[in-house]
Amino acid sequence: MTTLSAFGLDENGLVSIPETEYRVCQSVLEPLEKLTAVAKSAGFSLRIESAYRSFERQLSIWNRKATGKLTLRDAQGVPFPELPQDEEILMRAILFWSALPGTSRHHFGTDLDVVDGNSVPAGYEVELTEEECDGMFAPFHRWLSSQIDEKKSFGFTRVFVPGCGKIQPERWHISHRPSARELEKCFDEKALRAVYEKADICLKSAILDNFDELMRDYVYPYFEK
Repeated sequence: MTTLSAFGLDENGLVSIPETEYRVCQSVLEPLEKLTAVAKSAGFSLRIESAYRSFERQLSIWNRKATGKLTLRDAQGVPFPELPQDEEILMRAILFWSALPGTSRHHFGTDLDVVDGNSVPAGYEVELTEEECDGMFAPFHRWLSSQIDEKKSFGFTRVFVPGCGKIQPERWHISHRPSARELEKCFDEKALRAVYEKADICLKSAILDNFDELMRDYVYPYFEK
């Protein structure tokens, strides 16, 4: 594992999750299969909505939100009626729900977004919102909490929880901590800043001007202490 792996710029060591389009680190596959089997025995179908995500994919998400091509939501999940004109305000608005390229935990290949496939209505497009967690996926998340928050089943846990950093809580996001720990050790903020200086990233000036604060509030709170 390398610094580039932590940024989503090195895909060595990734494997495909059977019967899906997604990939994870090799060390995550067996624990994930075990968690999926336990979910099935409890009446749930653990469905993956996102797993490994490259730097370029996250960059595309970031740039499209910065230019209004993807919906920008506030802290409550409500779409902004129009894009903020101030670059720093816009940057912070994007950060409510989308990580900076190079800082997304999905770059690690150890973190996943999951829902209960059995609860998804036909033709419905999952949005990964708190409303879904309190609605159609509420039984699944209660079960998931009992498995990973209380039992720490198979090494998985939630990282985006209330009172930790400035990222909004995400009940659907789980991390295989033993594997993620190794990637966290490879994270190098100086190297990331150098990547930003060369990247075609929107709001670059706002990012670089607030870089230290962004690392402090949106990256390091989620690393295992």
